[in-house]
Amino acid sequence: MIQDRPLLGIALMLGFCVTIPVCDAIAKLLGAHIPVGQIVFARFAFQAALLVPFAWLLGCSLRMPRHVLPYLLLRTLLQMGGVGAMFTAFKYLPLADAVAIAFVMPFIMLLLGKYVLNEEVGLRRLGACAAGFTGTLLVIQPSFAAVGWNALWPVLVAVIFALFMLATRKIAKETEPVSLQAVSGLLASLFMLPMLWFGDNAGLVGLNFDMPPSHTWGLLAATGVLGTIAHLLMTWSLRFAPTATLASMQYLEIPVAVFFGWLIFSELPNTLAAFGILLTISAGLYAVLRERKASETEERINPA
Repeated sequence: MIQDRPLLGIALMLGFCVTIPVCDAIAKLLGAHIPVGQIVFARFAFQAALLVPFAWLLGCSLRMPRHVLPYLLLRTLLQMGGVGAMFTAFKYLPLADAVAIAFVMPFIMLLLGKYVLNEEVGLRRLGACAAGFTGTLLVIQPSFAAVGWNALWPVLVAVIFALFMLATRKIAKETEPVSLQAVSGLLASLFMLPMLWFGDNAGLVGLNFDMPPSHTWGLLAATGVLGTIAHLLMTWSLRFAPTATLASMQYLEIPVAVFFGWLIFSELPNTLAAFGILLTISAGLYAVLRERKASETEERINPA
């Protein structure tokens, strides 16, 4: 059994929080030149190309238990949809705004836990949900005024990835992380090919095929490589440190996205959006702390 190494887990999560906004920024740059469907395909194709041989080197089998396959297919489709929706959001919204709005996902997870999984959720954590949604609305409001309904793409991302996390929970204990990510990359690539063929023939915007300009090939590779590395860093961080230790750190992704949005695109949230971002982070941290306190209380009452 792997022993907890909190400092290593924290370092790996920090790596995720820095790497994933860089991947998002590159995807935003590519969105100006390449249809979203092709960026999504490249993201998963490079994931498969990296992880299939890596899994082989580690001696990890790519065969999944039969009863896991329905959840694996659902998880893959949800991940494709979530990545596609997020990359679409970057075409219309500043990087930091899109990332901050998508962070409504933990609150959606909390509500799904209460109303779908019948988990106990107290009034204080429901209050944190309300505050988090309010913060998200404050971020959405100026974006909605500027780009209309396209400002809601990150909300769709949050819903999709909340369901994605539920599907992942179903199979996480029965699959090895590298194998799971390798198979997901293969399946997503295979699903995307006929979708791009159909979209190109039907003239669907975003799923049409255009030959990428030569200067974008390196960026396409970087999107796949960085996205793959980021999710492996997150997965491995959870092997060395408890979720309660790492959950609050994920909110570092928002200020990092603000930094790269300013550095690359000269974007900064306006006053209302900045206040909404701070409110969302505060509500999220409060929810995490309440979760940690509840876990500690349960451990004292029911020691292992």
